[in-house]
Amino acid sequence: MRDHGGNIDWAMAHFGGDPSRWIDLSTGINRVPYPMPAVSPAASQALPTRASIEALIAAAARAYRWSGSILPMAGAQAAIQLLPRLITPGNARILAPTYNEHAACLLAAGWQVEEVATLRDLAGADLAVVVNPNNPDGQSFAPSDLIALADQIGHLVVDESFADPRPDLSLTSVDTHPENLYILRSFGKFYGLAGLRLGFVLCSAANVVKLAEISGPWPVSGVAIEVGQKALSDDVWAQETITRLRAETGEIDGMAKGKGWALVGGTELFRLYKTPNAKEAQEHLARHHIWSRIFPWSPSFIRLGLPGSQDEWARLQEAMA
Repeated sequence: MRDHGGNIDWAMAHFGGDPSRWIDLSTGINRVPYPMPAVSPAASQALPTRASIEALIAAAARAYRWSGSILPMAGAQAAIQLLPRLITPGNARILAPTYNEHAACLLAAGWQVEEVATLRDLAGADLAVVVNPNNPDGQSFAPSDLIALADQIGHLVVDESFADPRPDLSLTSVDTHPENLYILRSFGKFYGLAGLRLGFVLCSAANVVKLAEISGPWPVSGVAIEVGQKALSDDVWAQETITRLRAETGEIDGMAKGKGWALVGGTELFRLYKTPNAKEAQEHLARHHIWSRIFPWSPSFIRLGLPGSQDEWARLQEAMA
């Protein structure tokens, strides 16, 4: 099993407590989700129609301000697994440290994988991966810099799973897009409905056709299609959520500072802090039934998502006091 957040069952098994009282801050998933709407019986009883999928694509195109082709998938994770099999394996470079599934899926598909530390080190690769903004440190790059990079590599994958609150960082904000570009978007993180398993690949029409061939005729469920279409069309909820998240990052940063943790970076959905001992910090929070994320490559970094309800914020405040 690869190292991930979201392993809340492991935490509960080791630290005990009522499962309903655990707060999972290990994932960066919005804990104030989009209100789950009622769905039609057909959404779960019938195969998705082409018309319903096209309606979802139209909603995503509008929400992401994208005029090119889009392929819905079962989360950005599905795209991360399939893209390495779309292209003949060669040399892949990943801006790291970052989400570890990119390297794992490339290796599984026969790619040679090299992790590099700077954007310019990606030049010359057959395929390059940039997570923008990055998970877990929030490092970000201007769209113009990434477009310039695309001219220096074979294929460029830009994972924008945490870009919803930062549309200025998205490559959808530029006018022209090279044929070798693949933009990944996650629905579940910002909208807080990760269990729906919905995401999108934004790329050229030709590459959408190729991806569609290997992803199959029904890559997403009828429930995900209906809910995704409604949520992506709700501009008011999205803007209110961005405003709330931006305010709350200051609140959680203040708690961490009071505990002596230094802010390393993050996004509107998670924060990364440097602590004297990350394992001890994680275990301290776990004894309060709050689960966090630490990393095998750092003895001091701990990542926290943002709490949801007032009760969750109060419990985190108590644990951090």
